[in-house]
Formats: sequence, C-alpha cells, structure tokens
Amino acid sequence: MSAIAFTGGTATAAPTPFAQSGKTTFDAGRYVVTLADDPAATYDGGVSGFDATKPDPGGRLNPGATDVTEYTDYLAAEQEDVAAEVDATIDYSYTLTVNGFAADLSSEQASALAADKRVISLEEEEILHTTAQSSTDFLGLSGDGGVWESVGGVDAAGAGVVVGVLDTGIAPENPSFAGESLGTTPGDAPFLDGEEIVFSKGDGGTFRGVCEEGEQFAASSCSTKVIGARYYVDGFGADRIGDASVGEYVSPRDGDGHGSHTASTAAGNHAVDASVGGVGYGQISGVAPAAKIAAYKVCWSGPDPAVTTDDGCATTDLLAGIEQAVTDGVDVINYSIGGGAAETTVSATDYAFFGAAAAGIFVSASAGNDGPGESTLDNASPWITTVAASTIPSYEATVELGDGSAYPGASITVDRSEGATPFTGPLVWADDVAAEGVADANLCGPGSLDPAAVEGMIVVCDRGTYDRTAKSAEVARAGGIGMLLVNPVAGSIDLDEHSVPTVHVDVQFRDAIVAYAQTEGATATFLPDNVSDYPSPPTPQVAGFSSRGPVLADGSDILKPDVSAPGVAILAGGANAEGAEPTFKFLSGTSMAAPHVAGLGALYLGVHPTAAPAEIKSALMTTASDTVDAAGHDVSDPFVQGAGQVEPGSFLDTGLLYLNGVDDWESYIEGVGFELSPDVEPIDPSSLNLASIAIGALTAPETVTRTVTATTAGTYTARPIDIPGITAEVTPSSFTVAEGESVSYTVTFTRTDAPLDEFATGSLVWEGDDGTTVRSPIAVQPVTIVAPDEVAGEGVSGSVEIEVTPGGSGAIPLSAQGLAPAILVEGDGSAEGHTGSGSGGDEFTYPVSVADGASFARFSLIAVDKTADLDLVVYQLDAAGEPVAGWQSATGSADEQVDIWAPEAGDYLVVASVYSGTTAFDVKTASVVPGAGEGGFAVDPTELEGVQGEPIAYTVSWTGLAPLSDYVGVIVYGDTGEATVVSVASGEAPAPDSPVNTTPPTIGGTPEVGEKLTADPGEWDTEGVAFAYQWQADGVDIPGATKATYKVKRADQGKTITVVVTATAEGLAPGAATSAGVVVAFVSKVSLSVSPTVGFSWSTRTATVRVTSDSDAPGTGTVVITAGGKSVEAVLDANGTATVKLPKLGSGVHTVRAAYEGDATHEAATSPKRLVVVIF
Repeated sequence: MSAIAFTGGTATAAPTPFAQSGKTTFDAGRYVVTLADDPAATYDGGVSGFDATKPDPGGRLNPGATDVTEYTDYLAAEQEDVAAEVDATIDYSYTLTVNGFAADLSSEQASALAADKRVISLEEEEILHTTAQSSTDFLGLSGDGGVWESVGGVDAAGAGVVVGVLDTGIAPENPSFAGESLGTTPGDAPFLDGEEIVFSKGDGGTFRGVCEEGEQFAASSCSTKVIGARYYVDGFGADRIGDASVGEYVSPRDGDGHGSHTASTAAGNHAVDASVGGVGYGQISGVAPAAKIAAYKVCWSGPDPAVTTDDGCATTDLLAGIEQAVTDGVDVINYSIGGGAAETTVSATDYAFFGAAAAGIFVSASAGNDGPGESTLDNASPWITTVAASTIPSYEATVELGDGSAYPGASITVDRSEGATPFTGPLVWADDVAAEGVADANLCGPGSLDPAAVEGMIVVCDRGTYDRTAKSAEVARAGGIGMLLVNPVAGSIDLDEHSVPTVHVDVQFRDAIVAYAQTEGATATFLPDNVSDYPSPPTPQVAGFSSRGPVLADGSDILKPDVSAPGVAILAGGANAEGAEPTFKFLSGTSMAAPHVAGLGALYLGVHPTAAPAEIKSALMTTASDTVDAAGHDVSDPFVQGAGQVEPGSFLDTGLLYLNGVDDWESYIEGVGFELSPDVEPIDPSSLNLASIAIGALTAPETVTRTVTATTAGTYTARPIDIPGITAEVTPSSFTVAEGESVSYTVTFTRTDAPLDEFATGSLVWEGDDGTTVRSPIAVQPVTIVAPDEVAGEGVSGSVEIEVTPGGSGAIPLSAQGLAPAILVEGDGSAEGHTGSGSGGDEFTYPVSVADGASFARFSLIAVDKTADLDLVVYQLDAAGEPVAGWQSATGSADEQVDIWAPEAGDYLVVASVYSGTTAFDVKTASVVPGAGEGGFAVDPTELEGVQGEPIAYTVSWTGLAPLSDYVGVIVYGDTGEATVVSVASGEAPAPDSPVNTTPPTIGGTPEVGEKLTADPGEWDTEGVAFAYQWQADGVDIPGATKATYKVKRADQGKTITVVVTATAEGLAPGAATSAGVVVAFVSKVSLSVSPTVGFSWSTRTATVRVTSDSDAPGTGTVVITAGGKSVEAVLDANGTATVKLPKLGSGVHTVRAAYEGDATHEAATSPKRLVVVIF
C-alpha cells in the first residue's frame, strides 16, 4: 500500500489520522481522499448550522436521523467541491465512518489534492486478500448444557442480530442460508418495503437492506435469513475479474466460496447436512444460527483460476462496503481480509472500522496468515477484535511406509468406508521425478513433474508457494495416483479436496518420509484415522500460519491478537452457480477463525442487545483459556494466542468488564502521534482501558491504570503477576464492588533482569469470591534507552548536554552524524537576503536535492513576520520531474518543517504557500550524511555506562561553525534504532583567542589493516599556523601515532579511527579539531568445504561456506560460490555460515571457490580453491 503521509510542523507535525511512516507515492491510480471534517459517527459539533451526530456513550448511530442526513449531505457537497478543484470524478462517497471519497487520479491531481488544506490524507488503492467433531461442538455451543441451551435454544442464539459479512459474496441456495420468502407485511420477521428489506432488531433499531440484482442473482435470492446482499466492484475493476466459467459473477453471488464459508460459520442455520466429494461429514451449524446475514461482496476472483495473484479486495470497495453496512444497520461485521503486517493502527480501513465501532458495531477481523514469524499481524486497531486461528479435532489419516514406519496426518480423500481396500502404491520424492529444467520440483508446482517418471506413483510434495490443491492437480496431470503432502516448517495439516488421494503430515515427520521415498522400492499405504504409534495432535493449538504479534506500529503499546478461535479444517458452506447443487468445503485460515468470533458477538448481543463493541471484546478476552503446543503443554504467549482460546461457556457473564469508547479511542489516536482535534486530550497508549496491557518501551518504573465495571457483585482479589525479569505491583490488590459499579486499579511495572529490547509476558487474574476469574494478558518490553527526539544548541563553538534514560545497566555506544549546514534556497530576489516574499494565497516552488547517503533531511520554511501563516509541502520527484512522494506541514503557525529519515537521494520540490498575512520568508534544506559534517561534531563520552531507570547525561560539542548559520546533526544510540536530532544556531562569531577550525580535518585512505591513512588538517581562520597530529582509536590516543599519516594495525579492527589536529600560532592559545571517524573493517577469512568431492554428474553436491574474523559478530551478507564456471549465491546465516546446493557439473575436474562481498564491518575475501572430480 502507498499511503500519503504528511509529516512536519514547527518541530515535526504529527501525522494525520491515516498517515503511515515512510515516504508516500503519487502514482496515477485510484485513491481514497480523506477530508478534515469528522464523519457522522464521530462528529461532536463545531460546524455552523449542524448539530452533533456522534452517538452518546453506549448509543448507536441512526443513519436515517434528520441531523445525520443533513450533516452527511454537507460532507458530500464539500467532497464535490474538493474534487472539482482538480477536475476529479467521485466514484464512492463516504460520510458515516470516514469523511472522504474514492476517485481515479492522475499523479498531478493527487499531488494537488495533497497540498489542499481541506485534505488530510490520500491513500492509494490497496488490493488486500482473504485469509481461510465440528467447531461449534468443540466450543461447547451444542448439546445438553451448551451455550445455545443456556440462551434459550438454537432459535434464540443470535436472534434479533444482523451479521454483516464483507467478503466474496454469498451462495444463497446453500441450506446454511435457507429462509422463508420475504413477504410485505410488517412484523417480527424481515419483510419487503418496496425494494428494501426491513427487519426490527433486538436492540430496538431497524435494519434496512437491499438484495441487489446482478449476474445469476435475483432480488428473490434473499430471504428471511439472508436479508441483504450488495456488491462493490468499481475499485477492483469489472474488467479485471473472471467470468462465470471460472466461478465469478458481477453480482453478490459467491464464486469463490470464501464468503459463503465465513457467513455460514458465523450465522449459518443449525443442523445442516454437509458433504464434501460425495462423503457425508454430519451436520454443521453457524455459531449464531438465529442471527440474520447481510452480505457485502468486496472481494473478487481474477480470470486465472490456477493462481490467486489476480484475486483481491480493493480498499475503496472495502470502505464502500463498511459504509453501507453501517448505513443498513448491521450489528456485527466479519472482516476476514488482510494485507500483511500492520504498518499503523489507524489506516483508512482501520479508521472506517473506528466509525463502525463508534456506531455501535462489533468488528471481528482475521489476524492474517503470515505466521509463524513475529510481527506479521494485520488489523491491529484497538477497536477491532483481532482473531488468531487454532485447531480442533480433525479427520485423521495415517501413511504407512514400506519400511514399517507409520505417521499420522489429515485427509478427507482417504476412503473411510467400511471394508475399503487400503490405498497403496510405489512412493517417490518429487525432486527425483522433476521435469527437465525444473529446480523446485519438490513444491509440485504446475508443470514441474515428469509424467514418464510419475506414472502410477504416490508423490511426496513439500507444502509452500503453490496452492495445496494445485500440487495434487500436478501429480494427477503427470499420471500420479496419490500425494503425500509434507510441511517443511511447522504448520497446519489441512483437509482439502484433492485431485488424488492425499495425506497431509506435519514437519516432524518430513525428513524420515523424504529419506525413505528416495530409497529403491519405496511404497506407501494410506489408512483412515490415526493408527500410528504417535498421539493425535492436542487441541487447541494456534496454527503455524496464524500471524503473530507484537505489533510494531505506533509504539507497540497495543497487544495483539486479541483471542484465538477455531480456524483449521473448518467445514462450512461453499460456492455454487445458480441452479447448481450447494457445496461445502473444509478451509483453514484466520479467515475461518474471525467468523467464529463474529458469531459469538452476535450470540452475546442476542442476550445483551445494547452491549457496546468494547464490552463484547472484553468478555471474550477475560474468559479465554490457554491454547496448547504440539506436546500438549499450555501456551501463554499473548503474541501467539492473544488472551487465549475463546470460551463461550463463560463469556456471557464475565464478572468484570473493561469498557472503552469513542472518546478513549480518539485520545489513543492522539497519543500515538496523530492529530484529530485540539479538543482531544492524548493519553499514553498503554493506558487505553483494554482487557490487555502492553508497554512497548519500559525504562524507569511505569504505572498503568485500568477501570473495571462489575457485572457480578463481589470481592475480587488479584493473583500475583509472574513476568520473568519484571515486577508488577497491583494497587489495590483487592476490592469489593456492586453490580454496575466501576473500580479503578493501577499496575506498576519495574524491570529487574528481563532482557532488553525483548518483550516479557504474563497475565493479571482477578479472582472473585464466587470463583469467577477475569484474566488479562500482559506484555512489557524493557528498552535500551529512551532519548529526546530533538535538542537545540547555540554558538559558533559550543556544546549541549542531553539527558537520556537507559532501560538497563550497561554500555550504550554513541555516534555523531553531521553537522550539516542548513542551506538557504535562492529565490526570485523579491526580498533581499531571503528566499522570497508573498501574501495570503501566494504559492512558490523551489527545486532542491538530497545528498546521496543521507541519514536525515530537514526542509524548513521560516517566516520573517511571525503573525503570518505559512504552509510547506515537499515532493520527491522522478526522473521526469513528476511528484512521486510527498510530505506536508500545515499547522497554524508561521514556521513549518518537514523531517525525513533515510531519504532517497535525488531531486525534490519545495512548495511554500502563504496561507494568510504578508511576509518575507526563508526556505532552508539540510542533509545529514554519516561520515561527513562540519564543526568537528563530537559526543562525549562515546559510550554511556547506563544504570537502569536512572537518567544519565552526555555532551555533544562543535567548534568553528560559520557565523549566523543553522546546522543539524544526529546522535545515534548504538543499534537500538533510537536517535536524537541536534539543531544548532551558530549566531555571531566570537573574537578569536585561538585558531578556529572552519573546515574540519579529514582522513584519506582505505581504513583496512595494513593500509596507510593520511590526515588533512582542514581549514583554519588564522594564517601561519603549525599543525600537530594525534591519531585515536575509539576516542583513545594511539601511543606514538603523532604524524600526518598512520598505518592501520590489526588491533584497530572494529574501531573508529579519528585524528585530532592541534593548530598553534604566535600569540594565540592552541586550537584543536577532530576529524570525523572512519571504521576499520575486520579482516575476513573464508573457509569452503564441498561434499562430495568425487562423484558423478547426477550427484547432489553441497558447499558450506563460513566467514570468520576477530569480530564477536559473524559476517553478514552474501557469498558467491563458483563451480566449473557456474555461480550460485547464498546468504550467510546468524553464525556466518551458508550451505548451498551446487549446480550440476559435467565430467572432469572443476575448481570451486567462494567469494565474500563483505559488509559494513568485514572486509571482502575469497576462499582457497577446492577441486571436485566428476567421473561421468
């Protein structure tokens, strides 16, 4: 995604609500344009003539109310005015959840809108993607004593509630969606009022939906069960989708199956017979079978059914669907869609869901399918309930190998009929039956297998890259009779309808299976159920594919995911064409987990019709239980499972609730650095009143506050909190509360010996005197250091003290970058000594550039008359001079500033606008390039000996700056990722009392062992000076190194070499200046081993390369191994080692050699050669 992020300000203006870190692009394309006024769901007054429309706490937005329609009409008119300014045509208008519109924009239109003060953000269209005993039985919903029985039976489970599903549409003929035909008589059941479907909900509100006609979808397709069906395709593009021949329809009809699956999981009918591939799998039910369904088709399949890269969900369609769901009056939204790791908690879709939650709608969203890596989770906003996927007991199978070993797996294609002959056949490893020229046949991708070798075989295939069913299709194409699918890394084992009989097994059995498959005469037999000696997988386990936290965006003060729910091998409704038989399918994914929670939200609202979204989320989280690992041991990692596996049996009456609403969410948004309104008071994001606690940066002891509201009166006592390396003190540790009353408590966290820059986790449990437990997950990250963003200094020569707070005790290295002069941009000469001058409404443009290798760039707009109001926009330009990225600072002050970290080198355009007043002004730019700078910018000491939680100071200094100039530099704190900007105003030149360095000394030569370095003394303001030299390593004098040259020694490896130049002149005290440092790289040694060194042309050979040096840290980067004229590249691992398979070699004697390219701290080097003999 490319989000237009405007940053800047007198220091650095806070980003607008949708802003994302990093640069923002202005490519021609489709954009969401967001305007400054609040949408109806959050508007609390302030626009003349329009009353506030924001619902009262606990209330819900009524889209049809007069004050709401009048205000949304005003917003729509404002949007038309803004679009007309650039001749843009509005495709979608959003007024309830977001104040904005969608439009196709040229790069010129986009950049023009970015500079419009009425526009707070542009976000380029993003294509997102769907994320895939019964789960309802597993959750304890059915049967005697189940949750359905406790709420009054199946017919009451979710009654009066409408679940909106944003997905791939719906197959209305599926029995999971069966209902009565809609009549026209008002009553309790849904009825038709003209083209609208009207339903009186349990909360006293009214749902008004439409059954939108389209391809293979009639208005009569809706019923008393499916009471709304709409589709949105303008964003994705009707010209980009497939047609009915590949199962796609320009209508609400589901051709993919994902939408029908999620809808039937959340709210499908009870006791529906389900079969897959002609095999019956009993009866299924939605979690809230009495709830109604409204489908909003926002995701589309492309024309190629063999791939998923042409499928997706466009942001503008998603926003239109969310807006319509709120307008129609749904109570719950399921959002099984994602786009990779969250870059912010306040994206365009996040903010739309903010509006939906503000309107009283509970939103359940999938965490994503990019696990098991850390920080891969999407949908990270605190007003969304984010769901991880866990396992349930599945349909098991066993693969029995010819050597007698047997391994458990999963399958729905193994014949389970009584007396069936076991399926058996010869077994081969896919890599051994590769089609000519295919290097990754182990993945069994399309066209990868050789039919001549596969005919009649069972093929072992690795999971990954290609769809699982595409792999079995390839085996079938090549003539194979079966597939044994193995996970190369830990993951789910899935129930797919394969083209050939298939068993799917997990990673712990892969190596044994692959090794056996490569033996002559290998065979395999597929058996139903688990008849191996290995136990069945314990449940619930969080699936390997389920995305994990922590959320890196916005300070890591939000703990995600929130909960876990069944999401592996879930049986639910599928797609069908009009007139075709309904289908069912097993799917896995967090997409399958989210609708379980959406259904639980509907179930909760069926009992508590006016419950706020935060109440439902709190109830789900505080009653959840731990998942388990593969060995059956409890898992407590909140970044894997959130609060844990949902427990419907206890979440309807939790004892205590953590409530929060619109005002709290707005304060959170302000707290993470976004600007909403001067009336919104920011809070520390860790203090948002959630049922979890996260602190992303702990140094000194920190106290967070939570408030609980009792649903059950009693005395509650906190159990001791166990967080390794962290103490946590709860105050009060016990309280007595009446039903409906609220109590606040604090938790103070203090680090003892927890590792720095890593999260430590635990939980807080309140135990009621009736045995009720209310549990909250906790994650705390002690960090190495907390430092100021910027400090200011003055003087041609001078210093400034900077105070920081370490998060632990130990050494923290400091390095100085800069100082870089702020260069005055030349203007039109209208104001002598200044860039330009102008009056309200004037706009000026200035081309500038950013230096190569800059770590930081600053663009400043400074008014001479401080009563004026100036605005600043900075565009990055492409080779044709067109804007491709933009940053904006448009505060109400006279001076504006844009800071860019790690800017791309090249051409930029500064736009200075005079919003009001008349003034001369200066435009200045500065680029900080590490290793280059002025004024001998230095830090003392170069290493801090920090004590945890205790502030400590260091000093930065400079000398010999040009008078009456501005400079900027950066102090970097080791590898912590933290930095402090230092701005210096030099002021008037002092009278000299010693020679003053005006251009700092420099070091020439290559900083490598054995090479000679040469000092250039720089320039001084005094004639006839003599120079003396003292070379230093890491700031310490090197004995005897007092000449203008220095030969680098082996002991200097890894150290920063500087030279101190002392200038003396008659009648003056000595003056000194220090050069910028150069780092001496470590000498690298590259070792290479090859196995086997003697073999045949078909032999598989591996080369192992290890890079070593005197450094404690191993070499990083890549090595290139050349064998017989062929080269292969490999990436060194954390130990400085790489192992790679060599290319096939012909007969003869071949030389193998490895070349290491080096990295920032290691020299390049080459290994000794090795010989390989290929017999034939």
